[in-house]
Amino acid sequence: MFTGIVEELGEIAAIEQLADAARLTIRGKLVTSDAGHGDSIAVNGVCLTVVEIVDGDSFTTDVMGETLNRSSLRGLAVGAQVNLERAAAVNSRLGGHIVQGHVDGTGTVVSRDPQENWEVVRVSLPDELARYVVQKGSITIDGISLTVSGLGRDADTGDWLEVSLIPTTRELTTLGTAPVGTTVNLEVDVIAKYVERLQQRG
Repeated sequence: MFTGIVEELGEIAAIEQLADAARLTIRGKLVTSDAGHGDSIAVNGVCLTVVEIVDGDSFTTDVMGETLNRSSLRGLAVGAQVNLERAAAVNSRLGGHIVQGHVDGTGTVVSRDPQENWEVVRVSLPDELARYVVQKGSITIDGISLTVSGLGRDADTGDWLEVSLIPTTRELTTLGTAPVGTTVNLEVDVIAKYVERLQQRG
């Protein structure tokens, strides 16, 4: 489990393409400082398992074909920056919200509207996820816990959501500089999915 509070901007150091998967080597000094084989680290919001620690500041991880197909990880290249977060410790504060690291789908950065002290970012929302997103609710975008500040639907582009980035988020995460057209990972609030399931069985 994660909280959506990005700890570090990492870098893709190497990509090894396998038959139906990929092995990534990711550089991140902070998240590897106490990591070991089998630990979980969220990479752009995707929960991945540490296979090996390399040179004390990097780790390798295997990404299955299904994960590549369902997330933006398939589009990463060597040198790309990624958001990194270690699994939450049960004795610490949950600064964001409950994040599983299970990507529900992807969206696209539609527009950016910079203000003096924040920036509004609009992201397309797949039809199958729109029902789980509410105004002022939580959404995870590329592993970042954010509050939904706006919702809407356009005839041409379909459903969208907006989030407002404070300076810290703009400076310390990939979303702060992601250009229009960037594919991002989305994880909706798991509580909404449980509520829907309970209603269906009621």
